[in-house]
Amino acid sequence: MSGPAKKVVDVAFKAGKNIDWEGMAKLLVSDEARREFSGLRRAFDEVNSQLQTKFSQEPEPIDWEYYRKGIGPRLVDMYKEAYESIEIPKFVDTVTPQYKPKFEALYVELKEAEEKSWKESERLEKEIAEVQELKKNISTMTADEYFAKHPELKKKFDDEIRNDQWGY
Repeated sequence: MSGPAKKVVDVAFKAGKNIDWEGMAKLLVSDEARREFSGLRRAFDEVNSQLQTKFSQEPEPIDWEYYRKGIGPRLVDMYKEAYESIEIPKFVDTVTPQYKPKFEALYVELKEAEEKSWKESERLEKEIAEVQELKKNISTMTADEYFAKHPELKKKFDDEIRNDQWGY
């Protein structure tokens, strides 16, 4: 095999080796996402396998003499000339330049969302810890101790009492 076909096969093989399938699978949270991911991996492996086998081999050379004897030289020469005049166009990637900036922008957006998610997760972890602590101590806590942790509620109750609004 030579030329562009070999290059495509080599790139596909290297890409398959560099993909961290297990790492990506660990990030999936829903069963539907896992099924879709499994289908994607299976399709990638099938295409990669075809590239490695079916499309990576050079075609067998045509025995033109054999066909000249059986069919006749005039028709075979016409086919041979047409066959040799075939020029396989080279692939020109026009799609990647269009989508690469979009992908990079989405990647930046993803990183920002990830950062926000980590911050929100930390905040929620702290809130959960506070609620668990409150749950543990609520039966023995005095109103003053509770209001010390929640001064906004103390202010609200004091305002209601001062304005004769006793919560009715």
